[in-house]
Amino acid sequence: MAAILDGGKLRLSGYVGDYYFEDGFTSSDVVLALAQIDDDADLDVHINSGGGIASEGAAIHALLSARAGVTNVVVEGIAASAASLIAMAGETVTMSAGSVMMIHDPSGYTFGTSEDHSKTIEGLEALATAYARVYAAKSGKTPDECREIMKEERWLTPPDAVKEGFADDTTETNAGPVAAFDYRIFAHAPKTLTALAKKKNWSMSAKKAAPSATSRHPKEPTMTDKERADELAAENAKLKTDLAAATAAAGDAVKTALARREAIMALEETKGRETLAEHLFKLGNSAEEAKATLAVSPKAGTDDGDAGQDYEKRRLAAAALAAKGGNSGGAPESKSGWGKVSNKINARIA
Repeated sequence: MAAILDGGKLRLSGYVGDYYFEDGFTSSDVVLALAQIDDDADLDVHINSGGGIASEGAAIHALLSARAGVTNVVVEGIAASAASLIAMAGETVTMSAGSVMMIHDPSGYTFGTSEDHSKTIEGLEALATAYARVYAAKSGKTPDECREIMKEERWLTPPDAVKEGFADDTTETNAGPVAAFDYRIFAHAPKTLTALAKKKNWSMSAKKAAPSATSRHPKEPTMTDKERADELAAENAKLKTDLAAATAAAGDAVKTALARREAIMALEETKGRETLAEHLFKLGNSAEEAKATLAVSPKAGTDDGDAGQDYEKRRLAAAALAAKGGNSGGAPESKSGWGKVSNKINARIA
């Protein structure tokens, strides 16, 4: 989690949304942080993010905009894509010296029929329209003017952001380090940022590094032996509860996988295609996905001349198709979604 409440300041850094390979923050993280302060209290929000999931950015913007107290935003390093929309929640938006703001159109990906692609287009247009209205409300421009800026993918320096109305002021305070993000995925990212991403190997496919152990503050010297004992007992109880929950979750996952395998192997289409069915199960296909693939695959043993070789080619082709489209329970589906194809909309604005 990178939504940290520190001395009346809410710091949002990293990827916008829950992503397997990035440290970031979600709307749930922001809800928990805001619960720690009075709703009518003034709040400074410091942002350093290359963006992420568009809908998550919209949810966080809504949370900050709904506060009764005054919310001011400071951009440190970068506020790009979904993070730039979050910045629009500030009654005042201040750009640190050397910081960058980027505004662009949402993007998404789809796998399926022409109707599926049409639904993706419909969803992206609705999302872009909603974003344009938010930018317009802050800048004083019309939604259509903001939409044109989004289509151009504009990278704004502090003076540019103030000139266009997306920020209110700049500061001579040096900007914080730019957030780690693969800026090479953007069409018009400044060369300094793409070069930095390449140098630092900030790749969307890079594995997330293991977090360092959380440091513990030393105990107050005035704590009594009874208080220490009570605290240790509470921690021990929590560890037992967490272990029980983890064990139950693991058991449920195993039961779900076994039930999915049983459903696939029981299909009428599996008869004569058991090896392929087992392969589809290991790829993470659901019973419905496996059924569709098995239905167009020949059965084993239909060997007339070159039929054996033909069957093997078609089996491998079907397996490859399943590996691309079947992601119901196998490898985690990437949430970055920059220009790829999948079977659901995962719209993002950085």
